[in-house]
Amino acid sequence: MDIIKETLSRIKPVSEELLQQAQTRLDIKTKPQGSLGRLEEFARRIVAISGNPEPDVSKKVIFTFAGDHGVTEEGVSLFPREVTSQMVLNFLSGGAGINVLARHVGADVRVVDVGVDYDFKDTVGLINKKVARGTKNFTKGPAMTREETTAAMAVGIELAERCRAEGVGLVGTGEMGIGNTTPSSAIIAAISGKSVAEVTHRGAGIGDVALANKICVIERGLAHNKPDPDDPLDVLTKVGGLEIAAIAGLVLGCAANSIPVVIDGFISTAGALIAAELHPDVRDYIFAAHQSVEIGHSFMLARIGVEPILDLKLRLGEGTGAALAMTLIEAGVKVLKEMATFEQAGVARG
Repeated sequence: MDIIKETLSRIKPVSEELLQQAQTRLDIKTKPQGSLGRLEEFARRIVAISGNPEPDVSKKVIFTFAGDHGVTEEGVSLFPREVTSQMVLNFLSGGAGINVLARHVGADVRVVDVGVDYDFKDTVGLINKKVARGTKNFTKGPAMTREETTAAMAVGIELAERCRAEGVGLVGTGEMGIGNTTPSSAIIAAISGKSVAEVTHRGAGIGDVALANKICVIERGLAHNKPDPDDPLDVLTKVGGLEIAAIAGLVLGCAANSIPVVIDGFISTAGALIAAELHPDVRDYIFAAHQSVEIGHSFMLARIGVEPILDLKLRLGEGTGAALAMTLIEAGVKVLKEMATFEQAGVARG
């Protein structure tokens, strides 16, 4: 717990002064004021988050955390649990959606085993931070022990610290874990008080019967575990996931180290929600990549207080939405740094 408390103690509000200074610079560029919309928002926020009037976001890293889920025993997913480990190997060979899109945007993908029920041994390229071989079935008891939860969060925090040391300018979150929309729905239901049916959708594409079962499974898990909505770590421990905990830690670590973090879809946002519930200023460091088709996602984003950048009807995860959103954030920064002012261009102001 000490690393979490220490990390929380270092999270501060972003500088309002730097936000205003960046906007003032944008307002004298050769354009009508505010005409580049959210690109201007991205630029001023990056300045304020990084504390640097000339921020460099060219070094971009996406962490794809992998973990298995005991609740898959209840038939909540379209795919078998073994797909988690198979997809990790696909990530490492460069053949997955996140690999393609990360290459497209010039980001580095780092794959982290935080809880896969598989022995990867010394697989080249894999960051081995396994806390446990998956979570327990939360219909029968807590998904994790408190110690497992904090250990997984510590993984994310430590990776954020490493990014700070490496000079990474923009961090993205991604995940892989068969069944992980189930704990994500459980987390937002527990925290928001919304009914499970309001926040639970089809994941990788389950049918109506399986969806009804998934809702029932989550309701049973919440009833059995009674997670405390006022204690984010209790919620995470009882109905969460190891990769979700690692994402929560990464978001906290980025906030503590003044690194902007781009969260992907539903599962990544579940981790970010835990982080934001632990500290109110965390939201200022978060960029929400996109609006997922998962119906619970909008409730998460509203609870955190962030507006999604894209709406492309994505539902893959892995960090794919985060990769795409990074291009727009970087575009905003380039406008701030490279666009001529009226004076420099000799253009009359209106």
